[in-house]
Amino acid sequence: METERDFFADRKITVLGLGLLGRGVGDVEFLAKMGAQVLVTDKKSEEALRGSVDLLKKYSNVTFRLGGHDIKDFTDCDMVIKAAGVRPDSPEISAAKKAGIPVYMSTALFAKFATEKGARIVGVTGTRGKSTVTHMIHHCLVQIKESRGLNRAEGAVGRTILQAEIALGGNIRGVSTLALLPEIQKGDVCVLELDSWQLQGFGDLKISPHISVFTNLMPDHQNYYASMDEYFADKANIFKFQSETDVLICGDGVLEEIRAARPVAMPHVPKPIPSDWSLQIPGEHNRANAALAAEALRAVGLNETEIRSGVETFAGVEGRLHFVGEKNGVRIYNDNNATTPEATIAALRALSNYGHPMSIILIMGGADKGLEMGALLLEITKTCKRVILLSGSGTSRVVPLMSDYSVFDSLPDAVKEAIHSASKGDIILFSPAFASFGMFVNEYDRNDQFMAALATHFLKR
Repeated sequence: METERDFFADRKITVLGLGLLGRGVGDVEFLAKMGAQVLVTDKKSEEALRGSVDLLKKYSNVTFRLGGHDIKDFTDCDMVIKAAGVRPDSPEISAAKKAGIPVYMSTALFAKFATEKGARIVGVTGTRGKSTVTHMIHHCLVQIKESRGLNRAEGAVGRTILQAEIALGGNIRGVSTLALLPEIQKGDVCVLELDSWQLQGFGDLKISPHISVFTNLMPDHQNYYASMDEYFADKANIFKFQSETDVLICGDGVLEEIRAARPVAMPHVPKPIPSDWSLQIPGEHNRANAALAAEALRAVGLNETEIRSGVETFAGVEGRLHFVGEKNGVRIYNDNNATTPEATIAALRALSNYGHPMSIILIMGGADKGLEMGALLLEITKTCKRVILLSGSGTSRVVPLMSDYSVFDSLPDAVKEAIHSASKGDIILFSPAFASFGMFVNEYDRNDQFMAALATHFLKR
């Protein structure tokens, strides 16, 4: 069997897209340690990528071409590894394919080699909920493993799930999934959050996770995909190459579309979690997320007592309707990763108290993704005491449809205004409903600015 070192050593590899989130840096470091000759190319300048570039300059087998691309870098190499979000029909990728150069994506390569080592892959995708479901599954597995005090040394051959190592990767901030490979062994479990772009790489390699969870399908990334069919086609790689013995779990809303794609594994919708299971994360949508996670955990091998203990102790993920704190009777929630109207609607419904005066002060707005906003604007009239908007192309589109709002060019100023206007019993909800482009480097920068503003204006009051 070809190992990852055999695959990468002494190969001339062009890495397309470095970024500032840490995943690209980790990928390049891994390739350098495997003995590859790595060229990193990115449209951003060296100055814009300073933090990432400085971490890699210690490797003599890593070189850079920044501030633009040169087509020859994609035709004079042994392979290209492209970042998520780089279009498959971009000039650079098209040139590589025309020259017969294989093009890969790092998370898919991880899944390929981890599977060949005998690890089990649990993959989670969907428009909304995939981060929560992924982290909930990982939390439950780690909690049960730690409660038993088990470790890899207690059973190297034929060990149970609770003796396996539990890896978390995919669309996880700062984590290079590829760099996890050297530690993976037979019997380990790898829980991966997979966005539609990462799943393009699974399609290229014709692989799917052993246990796949497809939460839902809603309009998103319509500034990238020409149609919902194209968007679904990338997502469908999570089940397209499964076998009959694999497991396919899905939300009710996407069941018929998955069935129409004729998967080999039989898709099934899990039963709701029992009504007496008490979650720390609010909302019916999170109970639906918990049902999906619970079904995946059953497939891995946990029993109902273990699953219940895990989901009830799961505190949520920062940026996903995460409770930040309460002060002077004002509660605040960070839902930064709500980049679609449906996500913000779910947050409003989870937090609103129908039959009582509206108590939500909503901070939203940002860059347009071409999505329908009518349902969200209607929900706002039912649930919100006040709406504070961040400037952006999406905000400009909805402002003419709103009657009571304030617009800010600064997130700290918006947070300060929300806190100033809040009274005891109110909820401040940061749930943008739009993308972060323009005002922020990316959605993680938006999250960090929000948390920093809270530390200044709320938590230290």
